[in-house]
Amino acid sequence: MTRFIFITGGVVSSLGKGMASAALGALLQARGYRVRLRKLDPYLNVDPGTISPTQHGEVFVTDDGAETDLDLGHYERFTGVCARRGDNVTTGRIYSNVLAKERRGDYLGNTVQVIPHVTNAIKDFATADVEDEDFVLCEIGGTVGDIESLPFLEAIRQLRNELGTDRTMMIHLTWLPWIPSAGELKTKPTQHSVKELLSAGIQPDLLMCRSDRPIPKAERDKIALFCNLRPEAVIPALDVDTIYQVPVAYHEQGLDVQVIRYFGLEEQAAPDLSRWHDVVSRVRSPEGEVTVAVVGKYTALLDSYKSLAEALVHGGIANNVRVKLAWIDSEIFEQPDTIQRLEGVQGILVPGGFGERGTDGKINAARFAREHDVPFLGICFGMQMATIEFARSVAGIPDANSSEFEPDLTDPLVGLMTQWKQGEEHFRRTRGSDLGGTMRLGSYECHILPGTRAHEIYGKTVISERHRHRYEVNIGYRERLEAAGLVFSGLSPDGVLPEIVEIPDLSWFVAVQFHPELKSRPFDPHPLFTSFVGAAVAKSRLV
Repeated sequence: MTRFIFITGGVVSSLGKGMASAALGALLQARGYRVRLRKLDPYLNVDPGTISPTQHGEVFVTDDGAETDLDLGHYERFTGVCARRGDNVTTGRIYSNVLAKERRGDYLGNTVQVIPHVTNAIKDFATADVEDEDFVLCEIGGTVGDIESLPFLEAIRQLRNELGTDRTMMIHLTWLPWIPSAGELKTKPTQHSVKELLSAGIQPDLLMCRSDRPIPKAERDKIALFCNLRPEAVIPALDVDTIYQVPVAYHEQGLDVQVIRYFGLEEQAAPDLSRWHDVVSRVRSPEGEVTVAVVGKYTALLDSYKSLAEALVHGGIANNVRVKLAWIDSEIFEQPDTIQRLEGVQGILVPGGFGERGTDGKINAARFAREHDVPFLGICFGMQMATIEFARSVAGIPDANSSEFEPDLTDPLVGLMTQWKQGEEHFRRTRGSDLGGTMRLGSYECHILPGTRAHEIYGKTVISERHRHRYEVNIGYRERLEAAGLVFSGLSPDGVLPEIVEIPDLSWFVAVQFHPELKSRPFDPHPLFTSFVGAAVAKSRLV
């Protein structure tokens, strides 16, 4: 019997509902239960794929090619359970589906309304495609009181009535602000938030109260009294020094115990959190430190590269070092006498991106890494820029470029798959996107050439990685580039699409077309990041 836990948030946004959901999932999993996590987002975009990363953060891509909210990355990293297309939905997607049904006549001429048609669609999403999971955790995006969230709150209210309290639980995350002039934590915002939730017909079963300091028992008792809860159902959610301490901290506050007791489940032995203790120990007590420069174009909001930042932390965990990230806007390196900012770093990473802005800066960063033999990792767009730089500077192709910037190129080094004959079949197989129609999304196989650094890193010749891009390096240039020293060490199974390139004459220079950061876990670091950070450690010892 699958049980559903709905997580809402109040007072302010950005309290960490996604992190709380992921941590609770990890705790239930540590107790031997099968879990699945979902995110219901109230914005009108059909998915996050066309939202600027500087507004909404990164787009997290699943194996089956869904463009989803970044919280699904937290879910995967904390539980190791791969998210699927059915684990993230938006108001835009719900309304799109409802209106498509209306146009087809599926409602048989009835007036289409928010209740029951939209709420039914939300309920169908929340409960669909459930297999043998013991718990499905559904995070409701936004903040209670937002107009956009009302249909979702009504839907979960209805689900509680339909499934019963023995199969549903309502958890509400709030904030207790500290008022310095009064010298105390204030509970009134939490009381008002719960009152707002009650006005939607939902009584929370458990409160998680965010705070930057311990919450005295008197305040917890006061919250319980005014919010119709038992005192033990008011859980402090205190700030921690690393997100990987969150499952441990919530367990210490009794979160998982309260959930188990609420559902009347047998309290077994305490969960085994040893792997979380090990991760936290490595984060807190590293044996050294390396600096990696991340040269990107969305550095105004670091959540734009959330999975990337975490994957680098994981690489540090694997090497028992702290990875200090130097975030640098790539446009800086388009100005004279600025590239020296890269002097002293032990690694350079150029991540993905779209559009022409900042491309010359990324190319210059790749050139600096190549000329100074600084460990370099290029990802997606970063691979394309590194290949262009090598073609121009080393392979004698000064006009090498991408058709993304020069649409009239007759033989682009980087272009849409439809721009050369070999890519046409891949274009037909690509999961579509209305914006351009050529987005390659989700997991694809890559075959690795034995004897290469890529083969050494992965330890196998066939891998599967996640993609999100429209442009590819043109395989037609392979012979000229390899003759100059750039090895195409990973290709699509038919040998048409370059997936990995490397320069074997350098200490560590690898670029990949896919996004390895999406599959890295704190307790299972991705081999590319483990190797890259290891190379940075070796570089630091040579200085």
